[in-house]
Amino acid sequence: MKINPFLITFCAIPFLGFTQAEVVERQILACVGDSITQGVGAKRGQSWPGQAQKVLGKKWQVKNFGLSGTTLMNSGNKPYQKSQQFKDALSSNPDVVVIMLGTNDTKPVNWRHSAKDYEADYRDLISDFQKIASKPRIYLCLPPYIAKKGRWGINNEDTKAQIPIIKKIAKNLKLGIIDVYAALEGQDDLIPDTVHPSTGGATLIAKAVTATLAAK
Repeated sequence: MKINPFLITFCAIPFLGFTQAEVVERQILACVGDSITQGVGAKRGQSWPGQAQKVLGKKWQVKNFGLSGTTLMNSGNKPYQKSQQFKDALSSNPDVVVIMLGTNDTKPVNWRHSAKDYEADYRDLISDFQKIASKPRIYLCLPPYIAKKGRWGINNEDTKAQIPIIKKIAKNLKLGIIDVYAALEGQDDLIPDTVHPSTGGATLIAKAVTATLAAK
């Protein structure tokens, strides 16, 4: 019987790349955040989630759900929980969720609502991820260091004010913490516009995230 060479090529395709076992084992990492997570400031394709994918390798699927300008607080001028990215993050059914929100909350128009709304809305955001079927491990990032005097109302003073709140939530809910603030603190040359880390700054965030995941 004559065998069509096209069929040989077609049948071979499923065996290229990942094996079935490798696909099943891949863990989904959902990266929740604002423009810093989205990749503003870094070179194209070099956001911290993009760089984390390269470090973590083929057993992970890193998904970037960052959206520029968003706030953690629902009373903020652009709440993350009202975005399509938030809905997509939930529906991705992740194994791990890394949340890095709060930078835009420091703007005076937003931070006037201060710690009361910030803590309540952070807990609300977390609860939505805790309800999904995959029951993901959740990590809270201490927000990125803001260089010099900041910009657009975003400032380091109110960024630091968020840190004890995040630590309190993580302790109460038994969640992991990733110290992004410490990873960037003093690295002003890697934050050229004082807010958005460059590609090198994104590398430091990716290292902090992947080191924490590796430790677990």
